[in-house]
Amino acid sequence: MYAPERQQAILRLARQSGRVDVLSLAEEFQVTAETVRRDLKALDRAGLVRRVHGGAIPAGRLDFEPDLAEREATAADEKERIVRAALAELPDEGSVVLDAGTTVARLAAGFPLECGLTVVTHALPVAARLADHPGIDLHLVGGRVRHRTRAAVDAWALRAYGEIRADVAFIGANGYSPDLGLTTPDLAEAAVKRAVIASARRVVLLADSAKFGEEHFARFGALADVDLLITDSGLRPEDAAAIEAAGTEVVRT
Repeated sequence: MYAPERQQAILRLARQSGRVDVLSLAEEFQVTAETVRRDLKALDRAGLVRRVHGGAIPAGRLDFEPDLAEREATAADEKERIVRAALAELPDEGSVVLDAGTTVARLAAGFPLECGLTVVTHALPVAARLADHPGIDLHLVGGRVRHRTRAAVDAWALRAYGEIRADVAFIGANGYSPDLGLTTPDLAEAAVKRAVIASARRVVLLADSAKFGEEHFARFGALADVDLLITDSGLRPEDAAAIEAAGTEVVRT
């Protein structure tokens, strides 16, 4: 099948189901995930689809944002490897901010029992994983809770993060690249993520490789605002080199 034929088939599937994902398309058409990403990029440039986390949606559904259950099931193996590397970035003592996001929530679930830290989060799933941890001094930031992400947003959350200075912040993003920066679908969520970045001396981004090159509605920072990106081996070495050339260390798991 030639690329234009495959792209027409991908567009038809996207319109039928409301969403397509890279891995399923690669399996269906017996091509690599990178080939599918190029197809989706071509369809995106033509204005026919909009690239989102792990796949694409038809143009006209730009408000689409996967729910927690769907995002939990996406790139699960990659997220586990990212979390194992992220645990090595926890300080021996001090304070940590944990952003909303399924990979960050997995990190919270993996905190060792001997860990003794002050942890600040605005994400209910993160707080739930740490509420019974014997060594964690947990601070839950309040605000309006977004149903889609179970994360607090708006003025209360922004004010709370404006009053702290943590040692490390672990953040998530729906899309990232040296050119596009850090993006997420929701403006209120983006504002809190921006405040989280400003609240810490060191910023660690946990993001799987499928999010590289994706762009969403709300931009909350530049990749240069991140000290360390922990991702998976699906990120091409040349893309990792471009990120490091802009000043961000990259760990590929």
